[in-house]
Amino acid sequence: MAKIKVTKVKSAINRTLRQKRTLEALGLKKIGQVKEFEATPNILGMVAKVSHLVSVEEA
Repeated sequence: MAKIKVTKVKSAINRTLRQKRTLEALGLKKIGQVKEFEATPNILGMVAKVSHLVSVEEA
């Protein structure tokens, strides 16, 4: 499978609890933090829900 790099670029302040929990589940706590994931449907769905808070690039 392809790998993707997800970077948190915006704060979770004033966001819904669902969005905060999604970022938590992805392991993104601080702005600028980068995590690498396999591009599975589960991960892609989570990234889509918080796409306005993160940037995604292929690794």
